[in-house]
Amino acid sequence: MSIVRKEGFGFSFDPDKCVVCGGKCCTGSEGYIFVKIDEILDIAQMLGMEFEEFSSKFVRKVGYRFSFLEKPCSDGVACVFYHQGKCSIYAKRPKQCRDFPFWEGYKLENLSPEDFAILQQECIGVRCESE
Repeated sequence: MSIVRKEGFGFSFDPDKCVVCGGKCCTGSEGYIFVKIDEILDIAQMLGMEFEEFSSKFVRKVGYRFSFLEKPCSDGVACVFYHQGKCSIYAKRPKQCRDFPFWEGYKLENLSPEDFAILQQECIGVRCESE
């Protein structure tokens, strides 16, 4: 793959690093892995499950939104679909996962040097544009 750049972000991303990363974006402290209904339908179909079965097993409601469940792991918690260093639904992962690390909070105007250092610790694929 090639280096990914997006307008408004002061860094680039090397998706090839995901292979050796160990899933730091899939593990860590508790949070939300937001997923939309159409994404739930696609993933359920890929797994050969009915929507209701899939939702009751893997999804929780957060206000008016939905998030994947998390499970305990050595680094705190992990996405319920993170197994043995890989995402088991990678081909159909939700937009939130596909967009990482290009999230609104990491845009140049929102990102302090300290926040950038934390992002680089979390994601070895993130590179400062001047590197």
